[in-house]
Amino acid sequence: QRAREEALTAKAPGRARAYLELTRPPNLVTAAADVLAGYAVAGLPAIARLPWLVGAGICLYAGGVALNDVCDAEADAVERPERPIPSGRIGRGAALRFAVALLGAGCVLATAAAPASGALALAIAAAASLYDAWGKHRPVLGPLTMGLCRGLNLLLGVSAAPAALGERWPIAAIPILYIAGITAVSRGEVAGGDRRAAAVALVLLGLAGGGLVALWRSPGARAWAALPFLALLAARVAPPFVRAYRTPNATACRAAVKAGVLSLIAVDATLAATFAGPIYGGGVLALALLSAPLARRFAVT
Repeated sequence: QRAREEALTAKAPGRARAYLELTRPPNLVTAAADVLAGYAVAGLPAIARLPWLVGAGICLYAGGVALNDVCDAEADAVERPERPIPSGRIGRGAALRFAVALLGAGCVLATAAAPASGALALAIAAAASLYDAWGKHRPVLGPLTMGLCRGLNLLLGVSAAPAALGERWPIAAIPILYIAGITAVSRGEVAGGDRRAAAVALVLLGLAGGGLVALWRSPGARAWAALPFLALLAARVAPPFVRAYRTPNATACRAAVKAGVLSLIAVDATLAATFAGPIYGGGVLALALLSAPLARRFAVT
């Protein structure tokens, strides 16, 4: 085991690369997409607040996943020894300080946009910490807590118009259901899952899709603009999750989770197109051109 760790350390890139790995760069793009979608839901208000909110969403997500690796260091030493902490490229204490700094930065940036945004950022940091330290080991609360982080991140974008939160907060249910479905399958990434978890995931993803369709009845909604984005989402997500249901081995589960996480941009693009039209939705979807190549160089899960 020691020889293996030394070999991994010898091959390790620089410390900057290791810190970057902690943040899951492909997923940071999806965090920005959440905020941009929420901004569309709010009616594209107060653009001066948007950069603060996008920066906050990215920092909060990065801090949450870095903290996840801190909490999982012992398990990763067995299951994923190539990760920054078990490989020895970053100490656990340094990774913890990095995670806390990112979560703090996210809260500061959000507060600079609006007090309501700062409150949401604190809630996101709390939910992410709860999931990392406790929730992930709970079969029901774990996926819901993870989904809550994404739902709140969407509302972070809505908070560009704080008054809109009172009316639009139920829309957070869509990413909550979607991410809960992905998280249910993610438990099988290492040793394989089971068909029951995959079936639950398919139901939750279906409910999230139904929620996107239900939004088309909202005043001013553009169903015609959102339909192509929704079709793309279904085409990207349904096949790998059906495969994970039919054959719930580790390979199928990892493929489903990766497709689901990266396709969150398509969820956000569908929301964006519904409330702001096809050009804005296409702009959000274009973020996939950045996340896809990053996913070939960095871990997604």
